[in-house]
Amino acid sequence: MTIARTQAAGGGTLLPEVLEFTSSLSLDRALLREDLIGSLAHLTMLSRQGIVPKTAAKLIRDGLVALWTEQAAGTLSLPDDEEDVHMAVEAELTRRLGDPVGLLHTARSRNDQVALDLRLHVREQCAEVLLLLAALIEQLAARGEAEQDTLLPSYTHRQRAQPITGGYLFASYAAMFTRDVQAFLFVLSQLDALPLGVGAIAGTSLPIDRDVTRSLLGFTRTTLNGMDTVGDRDFALDFTYATARVLLHASRLATDVIDFCSGEFGFLKLDTSISFGSSMMPQKRNPDVFEIIRGKSGRAVGNLMGLLVTLKGLPGGYNRDLQEDRQPLLETGTLVRGVLSMLTLVLPRITFDRDRTLQAVTADASQATFLAEVLVKSGVPFRAAYKSVGALVRACQEKGLKLAQATPDFARVIDERFTKDVLAAAASAETAVAGNVSQGGTGPDSVRVQLETLRNLAAEARDEVTRIPRLDALFSSLKEASL
Repeated sequence: MTIARTQAAGGGTLLPEVLEFTSSLSLDRALLREDLIGSLAHLTMLSRQGIVPKTAAKLIRDGLVALWTEQAAGTLSLPDDEEDVHMAVEAELTRRLGDPVGLLHTARSRNDQVALDLRLHVREQCAEVLLLLAALIEQLAARGEAEQDTLLPSYTHRQRAQPITGGYLFASYAAMFTRDVQAFLFVLSQLDALPLGVGAIAGTSLPIDRDVTRSLLGFTRTTLNGMDTVGDRDFALDFTYATARVLLHASRLATDVIDFCSGEFGFLKLDTSISFGSSMMPQKRNPDVFEIIRGKSGRAVGNLMGLLVTLKGLPGGYNRDLQEDRQPLLETGTLVRGVLSMLTLVLPRITFDRDRTLQAVTADASQATFLAEVLVKSGVPFRAAYKSVGALVRACQEKGLKLAQATPDFARVIDERFTKDVLAAAASAETAVAGNVSQGGTGPDSVRVQLETLRNLAAEARDEVTRIPRLDALFSSLKEASL
């Protein structure tokens, strides 16, 4: 019978099948950079506290820097017979440097080590996502600026509602994504506590200084309680929730594009560079990329649900069940970055058929609400105005007329207050769009304010990213930090 060894932990008698089943190494190799950063900071603190001699600390640091350099060059090979990336790094360092490497894990457990690695990973992912969200919001605002003269119907219950502009539509999409910016900023605020230094569960008797490590890694505070710290994955839940939500928003946008480029709507045209043909029907051009964006939102929701179920019912402290956080958490960043990058690539390659959208706006009575409000301005109670306009719309439909074609003689049979001036005020969709001057409405001035606000929020998101400690910058400072 072959016995597996876990080298960094001093060997063992694990069956190979057991090691393979319990190992997370294939997944958490993705945490290598975070693990090296955390080890460099921990080692620096141990040396400054006099717990590890400076000569040994210098030797180990050089070894960690070499691993970083090799991983950056794509030449690093770690042992694959370890439980996780943390043990694989320690095993490789031990192979290279010998017994002094044993000092590195002083006052540290894999429990607080992985808690740190995951926080560093989520923090880095949040920075990248925020930059992508800022770029998408800026793009949507620019597109909104360009489409302010494009008239089209809005929809409630997927029925034509009121006339809007393309500028207003794109502002609505961008507004969704600004809330996602806030969600990821909340994630950053929640994870901004250093977990390292609490050990396996109860801290250490050694004279460590967690504030030294906290400062080196760019956290603003330390976690409060070790038992809570090692079992805490709330920051991971926050991140997977924020990701699920941004992909739900992307899915809603994608659904509009899918519908609007169909023959039934005909509002949008897809560039041939982003549309797909059918393997059987030669006339088809399909919005596959938007359907896949919509489909990926399901994976994001699944990752959130999986993590919630993993955490449900766990007792206090660390439990190995938490290893199951790797798949949903490590996939999530890649998933959201891929979708946001794809949206910014394909959205400039869709165009409105303005004749078709205008025809849809003017085909029926989408300006009916505006006409009712014209009556309200003359002193008619809204509900009475609503009933009169509704009766006029039905009368027009029975005669095969558009609302804009109703004459004063025809309309006054229903309500004598439908004068020539009242009907003229609501005769066109353009007038109805321009007339909604309230904040957040379709009026040109309101839309301009919305677009400017969106651009400012995107700029603020970019500014926030500059304050996030990034892995490359941390490595640059830690490799030169005083020991």
